[in-house]
Amino acid sequence: MVEPERAEHFRRHAEICKVLTDPKRLMLIDALRHGERSVGDLAEAIGVTLPNASQHLTVMRGAGLVEGRRAGTTVRYRLTEPAIVEACAIIDRIIDRRLAAPLNRLAGPAVPAPPFLTISSSASPVDSHAQPARR
Repeated sequence: MVEPERAEHFRRHAEICKVLTDPKRLMLIDALRHGERSVGDLAEAIGVTLPNASQHLTVMRGAGLVEGRRAGTTVRYRLTEPAIVEACAIIDRIIDRRLAAPLNRLAGPAVPAPPFLTISSSASPVDSHAQPARR
């Protein structure tokens, strides 16, 4: 049986993951990766109306991923957990590999896949075949 503390951990994990299931919210994370932006800037960046951007930001704020700061009549948002950008980058690399896989199968006989993730001397994962994120 799972300990109550561990079950709570997984519940919180699922809560954050649920927020990340919407493509517009992922676009907002990407738009906020370099710092604070106004709701209007964010709406324009992801191609939605101001009210729609505000709704998504409210959901993200409820999950503790962003916080807003009033500056006069403008509300500016920033990521409260910048590491979420790194988590999204991991998923981006998985998607890129999966999209490339059918092309690799058409190219000829199976060849062992290169080790995409290697451990650097700092003991953190490094993508040795990293390409700039395509968004």
